[in-house]
Amino acid sequence: YPSEFLMQKITEDNQIPVHLHVSVSLQYMAGLKGRALVEFFHSNIAEVENEELRHLMWSSVLFYKTPNMEVMACVLLSTKAVYFLLDDSFIHADEHQSDFWNKENSDCENSSFHLSCCFVLKLNDLQSVNVGLFDQYFRITGHSADHIVTCLTRDSYNTHTFIQQLMAVLSLLARTPSPEPVDKDFYSEFGSKTTGKMENYELIHSSRVKFIYPNEEEIGDLAFLVAEKMDGLTNLPSLNILLYVLAFQVNHVEGSAQNTSSLQPKTLILTSSDLFLFDEDYISYPLPEFAKEPPKRDKYQLTDGRRIRDLDRVLMGYQTYPQALTFVFDDVQNQDLMQNLTLDHFGE
Repeated sequence: YPSEFLMQKITEDNQIPVHLHVSVSLQYMAGLKGRALVEFFHSNIAEVENEELRHLMWSSVLFYKTPNMEVMACVLLSTKAVYFLLDDSFIHADEHQSDFWNKENSDCENSSFHLSCCFVLKLNDLQSVNVGLFDQYFRITGHSADHIVTCLTRDSYNTHTFIQQLMAVLSLLARTPSPEPVDKDFYSEFGSKTTGKMENYELIHSSRVKFIYPNEEEIGDLAFLVAEKMDGLTNLPSLNILLYVLAFQVNHVEGSAQNTSSLQPKTLILTSSDLFLFDEDYISYPLPEFAKEPPKRDKYQLTDGRRIRDLDRVLMGYQTYPQALTFVFDDVQNQDLMQNLTLDHFGE
């Protein structure tokens, strides 16, 4: 340890997404290669000597205690824990959650010393992993509200790779077996004997960590919600969700010195007749076991919806990834002109 293949893989993965800005301390981390990266992990991040770094990933993360604040993080998976090396701007931006982060090093702020905050989730404390729709994100749940983190990878490949690596690392854990077989067998876990319908796609790992995947009912619920937003104009059985993707809405900042733009996280849903943008709660659902009350907001909140028939043109950016798309719609205020025309001219 570490093998040449592992060092090469970690070096390749150590790239900050080009559309996201991070602090100087994380830029330093992203500049490390190969053995220097592994040595940095052991001297600055690792908690015990004999743990091995197995996987590295850059991702936006959300914490259960701060559900409205998405922050960039370098996610490091070792044989003992998952480490989230966070942008230090996160600590200063959310003052009312100061009890969540211990601010002991505030005297370093004005020096050339760049501080990063590292959140640690030990593998032994891990209880479940919820994978989001179409592998766009996943939520790691520990034993309390402080130990719930969602990684918004916005990329099914990154999600799949991390889950595979996490399962491999969990297999190394020596957990004492249950005194009696409380876990259900495969068939009772995957199907209900009364209805024959799949209730929950849940995989219980040998380490007793649950990996929970969305079932087909979630898509049905989403389709029903979308149909509601369309004022019941669409026949629900014929409504198909063609695309679900986590994206950013680009808002250009007017009057700034540079041509800057802010990125607002959105869930884009495309049906056969409409294009929707939702604000989605990625961290609160499904409810953790210790939650005393439901979250303050719904899982999906509609922010914009347009009919495909009003779409005039789509402008595509030239960069390879991430791709910028501009949807230009006809500015038609009234949806059904002919219907109102008939009423005005030929009706009472």
